[in-house]
Amino acid sequence: MRFRSSKVNEFRLWGLVMTMGGMLLMIIGLAGVVFDWGQVGRVIAVIFMIIGMISVLVSMGIYFWAGMLSTSATVIDCPECGRRTKMLGKTDRCMFCKTILTIDPQYEPVGENETAATQTVHFEPSREHEHKPH
Repeated sequence: MRFRSSKVNEFRLWGLVMTMGGMLLMIIGLAGVVFDWGQVGRVIAVIFMIIGMISVLVSMGIYFWAGMLSTSATVIDCPECGRRTKMLGKTDRCMFCKTILTIDPQYEPVGENETAATQTVHFEPSREHEHKPH
């Protein structure tokens, strides 16, 4: 089984990969100008700069999308490590200890190949953050 992370962290990881990949493409493209490959080097630089810029803009969209998902995510306490974590959907993993979490018993993993740390979280919404009138 591949070692996975929570869904919010996965989105952030892909945003970071796209940012670094776009910057790397732009740096590679500048080699055509730096090493003075003439007119062909300039064309290569323009092409790589445009592709790199598109990649960075896509990563910005991914980061924005992950931020919007994160604001509407369910915040729960992990039964394994006790830290507060965000959960998207009916199943997710703890952002810190990678424990599989679910709020629906139907999706609880069963079998010998699953980890012993698998837990079912009984969701009770916390209303501490809401404004209370005086």
